[in-house]
Amino acid sequence: MTEGLRSIEEDWSTALAIVAHPDDLEYGAAAAIARWTAQGKRVAYCLATSGEAGIDGTPPEKAGPLREQEERDSAAIVGVDTVEFLGYPDGVVEYGLPLRRDIARAIRRHRPDVVITGNFREYWPGGFLNQADHIAVGRAVVDAVRDAGNRWVFRELLDEDLQPWDDVRMVLVGGSPEARHGVDVSDHFEAGIQSLRAHAAYLAGLGDGPMSDPTEFLTSIASDAGTRLGCRYAVEFEQLAM
Repeated sequence: MTEGLRSIEEDWSTALAIVAHPDDLEYGAAAAIARWTAQGKRVAYCLATSGEAGIDGTPPEKAGPLREQEERDSAAIVGVDTVEFLGYPDGVVEYGLPLRRDIARAIRRHRPDVVITGNFREYWPGGFLNQADHIAVGRAVVDAVRDAGNRWVFRELLDEDLQPWDDVRMVLVGGSPEARHGVDVSDHFEAGIQSLRAHAAYLAGLGDGPMSDPTEFLTSIASDAGTRLGCRYAVEFEQLAM
């Protein structure tokens, strides 16, 4: 029997979504973000890379700016107007202190109640292997949330007048095989689909694979999650209490 999902509490005001690539949030989480911005919550995006290695037929120097703009367009569809890029090289992001410091800096600047990130487990639901950038960035996000609250870690951030921020209530991990919580996105599911369609160049580069049709791919995932939550469409998250 499939285990049900518990609803995520929504008595918070601000969130910072930190992922590896343009399009990472759009494969599910964006519909939940559309719900939250419609509630009046403020959500900002921070991406480690510009996704410049993500389109085989387009050189990185052209793909990077193109994908940055697609992400900005995509974010606007779900009510997000702040999109930042950390400039790490796509495909070869390494977990380590520089990445943790840069993410902690972003958390101290934005001072969110909630942090959203992508799956950092070795596998996706269904057993498919995860990608190295996702693992590195997701792990660094969880650690950077704690770093952001400790004034004696990355002390150089104090010199930038970035005071510690230890009020992140939870980290929500999208696409995790350990997801036990969910968000009803029945009224905002279409916005999530359109946010993924905004990545037109990236989707075209995928060819005719199973992830190239946003409607079919997202509907399958959201319907299954909705069954577990008791609604039409839902987005699943692993919830880490901080």
